Amino acid sequence: MAVFCRVAETKSFSAAARSFETTTSAVSKRIAALEAHLGVRLFARTTRRVSLTEPGATLYAHASRILTELADAEESVAQLGGSTRGTLRVTAPTILGEHHVAALVPKLLAAHPELRIELSLTDRVVNLVEEGFDCGVRIGPLRDSSLVAARVGEVQSVVCASPSYLATHGTPEEPHDLSVHDCIRLVTLPVGREWSFRDEGGEELIVPVSGRLLLNSGVALVAAVRAGVGLSRLPRFLVEDALDRGELVEVLADFRTPPSPVHVVYPTAARVPPKLRAFVDLLKRAGGVGGRASGRRR
Repeated sequence: MAVFCRVAETKSFSAAARSFETTTSAVSKRIAALEAHLGVRLFARTTRRVSLTEPGATLYAHASRILTELADAEESVAQLGGSTRGTLRVTAPTILGEHHVAALVPKLLAAHPELRIELSLTDRVVNLVEEGFDCGVRIGPLRDSSLVAARVGEVQSVVCASPSYLATHGTPEEPHDLSVHDCIRLVTLPVGREWSFRDEGGEELIVPVSGRLLLNSGVALVAAVRAGVGLSRLPRFLVEDALDRGELVEVLADFRTPPSPVHVVYPTAARVPPKLRAFVDLLKRAGGVGGRASGRRR
């Protein structure tokens, strides 16, 4: 029934197989056995689409409710015993995941010996329900959706360049000076062709930027900035060590960039499972998201 429900929710035999860490053929055999047992076809299959038949829709309505009640019962018993167990599947942006989330995972595993974690790092927006994830870590403003969101921190960005670049091209004194500079952008962060700043009086300044280099890798971008290709706006946690060593120099320090909020999002549920609550609480206790200057709360 669990396999059947996952196929119904994802509309994909292969996606259901990934959720259960098995093969597509194994999922197909289970569905075929269930159809043989019931004497009806549960799915209408084409080369491009899987959809529920009328009997399949009826079965899903009952089976999904039963499985939800069973999961609630298991979680209730686990809570009474104070146990955090099971597999927690998490998705997070690559840069944030590598530099912050992954560093917290060992602490969570050490605190909960019966817990197993699958951390998937990707910069695309994952459909949590269809792909079988318990939660996702997201940077920036959230899209309207049915997901529950828990704010766990924020990311502060800084504009920086190499000493060699500044020696050759000069140092911008105010945000509008960026129009004559080569600005390297990271396409995986919610910072587009316009960068926003706030002056000492709190007034927002929005400045268009352009450059000859556009990257989707934080590591490659930092390397390009260090090599003097241009200046960039980057998460402080990503460049903090390079700033400390003098390999990069922060510019426009009097004009703060608005922090980007970080949330953990998860599907609506009557009760938050202990494993998910433990993960969210750990991120909150971490005090911001990476970098000594990113711990402020709004």
